[in-house]
Amino acid sequence: MIHEEKVLTYKGEVVFHKVALTAPKRQLKPFKENEACFTFVNKGKFRIRSPEDLISFEKGKALLAKCSNFFIETTGTPDLRAMDIIGVYLFPKMIEEVLDIDLSTSTHRVNYNMTQLPVDLLLENFMQSIEVLMDHPELADESMVKTKLREFLLLLSKTQSASQSDFLAALFKTNAVEFKSTISNNLYANLTVEELAQLCGMSTSSFKRRFTETYRESPQKYISKKKVEKAAEMLRNGTNRISEIAYDVGFETVSTFNRLFKAQYGQSPSAYRMAQIAQ
Repeated sequence: MIHEEKVLTYKGEVVFHKVALTAPKRQLKPFKENEACFTFVNKGKFRIRSPEDLISFEKGKALLAKCSNFFIETTGTPDLRAMDIIGVYLFPKMIEEVLDIDLSTSTHRVNYNMTQLPVDLLLENFMQSIEVLMDHPELADESMVKTKLREFLLLLSKTQSASQSDFLAALFKTNAVEFKSTISNNLYANLTVEELAQLCGMSTSSFKRRFTETYRESPQKYISKKKVEKAAEMLRNGTNRISEIAYDVGFETVSTFNRLFKAQYGQSPSAYRMAQIAQ
């Protein structure tokens, strides 16, 4: 639920966005396919789940993400899921205009689709200046927003070793993640089939077809089997409670875990553990 939201726009596009909200436990990235994003955390904790990474963020940290799919995840009670963040949305054509550069001439790439950035004093002061403008919208005409966007791009570029144009151009070159890597990286994350499809940038029907072609089983059957196999390994080699293991391998409820485990191994998780101890 959104409690407060403020924006600064440039030529009809939202460029700076401040929002205070109680975040859902998981939601798809809240911006478009053709833009990169910088997110500064004023309050709260969350994780970003991408095809290849799971990265944690909290106050004083920032996310820099290319135009690829990812989920924002939070945990705990609503008060623990309270967040206050400032986002900066970056469009290639807008960057070219503001800085008078041509991003298409650069072949530079970086080896991430998203990364965590430390926030130095300059970036922190900049974000505070954006909040002042949001609180006084009469000052934030297009000329001012353009000036602040240019300032932000210059500050952000200073955090990188590449040239300004190379670094900014690389933000719009998404690194492909192999299909099987996306599945293996997120196998135990209690994602639905629909969410896995979104993470892969595919429709649900296309994802199911590709999955079955790749693994020779439906997504539901294959993922359930692998989760139960991982749980069996944890039962053999660890002392965690069965409920903890169930959640660790991505089951929503212990009852579902118990039912699927017994169907696959012919006995309950507790009986399986006792049998392993007795050997």
